[in-house]
Amino acid sequence: MPEQAIQTHRTVSQLRCIGCGRTALPDRFRCEHCRDLLEIIYPGWDEPGSAGLSASSLKKLWRDRRSSLDSVDQSGVWRFREILPEIPQPQIITIKEGNTPVYELPHCARSAGIQQLFAKHQGMNPTGSFKDTGMTVAASFARQAGYCWVACASTGNTSASMAAYAARGGLHSLVLIPDGKISWSKLSQSLDYGAITCQLKTDFDGCVRVLNEVVERMPVYLLNSVNPYRVEGQKTVAFELLEQFDWQVPDHIIVPGGNLANSSAIGKALREMKQLGFISRLPKISVIQAEGANPLVRTIRENGGEALIPVHAETMATAIRIGNPASWKKALRVINESGGTVEQVSEIEMAVAKAEIGAEGIGCEPASAVTLAGLKKLVKSGFVKPSESVVLVLTGHLLKDSEFTLKFHRGDLFAGPQGPEAQELRANQRAPLILEPSVDAVVELLRSAEK
Repeated sequence: MPEQAIQTHRTVSQLRCIGCGRTALPDRFRCEHCRDLLEIIYPGWDEPGSAGLSASSLKKLWRDRRSSLDSVDQSGVWRFREILPEIPQPQIITIKEGNTPVYELPHCARSAGIQQLFAKHQGMNPTGSFKDTGMTVAASFARQAGYCWVACASTGNTSASMAAYAARGGLHSLVLIPDGKISWSKLSQSLDYGAITCQLKTDFDGCVRVLNEVVERMPVYLLNSVNPYRVEGQKTVAFELLEQFDWQVPDHIIVPGGNLANSSAIGKALREMKQLGFISRLPKISVIQAEGANPLVRTIRENGGEALIPVHAETMATAIRIGNPASWKKALRVINESGGTVEQVSEIEMAVAKAEIGAEGIGCEPASAVTLAGLKKLVKSGFVKPSESVVLVLTGHLLKDSEFTLKFHRGDLFAGPQGPEAQELRANQRAPLILEPSVDAVVELLRSAEK
């Protein structure tokens, strides 16, 4: 099918409430009737023939675009624009996001007790996190809709991404960050990209409450993960992953759990792929949280997902230090539909897993490492079989939180661990060595290291 024929049918979209099913105006974030979150749907896809979208033709078209010099084709998000809301090309803000690599992790596979393990590394996006794939769509919609200001509450990654896309698109940006326990490496990005940054004397959830009132009173467009256009952009990681797997579905996809929009987006994409005939089955999607920021784990284990159990979040993994996640209902739906599960890991388990990923020459921010730590528990419990194929979604780059990494390897991150935990920490720590300025000292070190 020629590209023009595909495009004719591609992007008639609507906003629909995930609770009551009512439709909403394009610039809304919650249902005006029941206050639940909204999602973008494509009504034509329910018609016979899925509105003219041909899976085989789209696969070829998307692959061919990889050799195009057009800026939207070089984006790993807009390359898949047939399954996105239509935004005129002149309004699209792109920094060539997406097109992130899949790595095999043989050493981590052995550590987890499985035969083969892969990582889809979203930290290789332009600003160093998965947020870019959603931000390009949401920021482009803001510009198309005529907004001059965009804003977010953030612990780091969202603010970095939003500020970058606002700067590229000629928009003003406002960032609200919590008081303390944030990554200054991440915050430095939003400062450099020109955002107006305000630190509030509250936690992340408190920043969200303030920002929600700001956007009610001022013509400011909200770019947090409740924005359904963010989710649409983020879903392209699943299309890209399956393309990299030649459309063969892995058995498990494991995702970190913070505000839970990422797992929601990946689940939505896989649901749509099945609907459109790209795949015949869904992989199991599991969400891993830190023990100190585990509202979804508690919600599922304590009341079966009937109502969210918010927590006061405490974890060194700042990207997932969220106690009242906005997208919990969407994530719960994805877990239930796919037959996945939830798990939680300790700070030490996360830190060790992060060092193991780093030892593969890949590296990631702390929040990403909960995936490997959680996988180990899922293998021990029997939920993941040693022969099954597993993909970890790494959401942020190693340099997003360099202080965490340095403290870990120096032995300053934890106070007085004992027993097996202490042994596992020491086995993965690689502190810098202090030597005399002598060739003999260096040679002797190399010889001892070979023994």
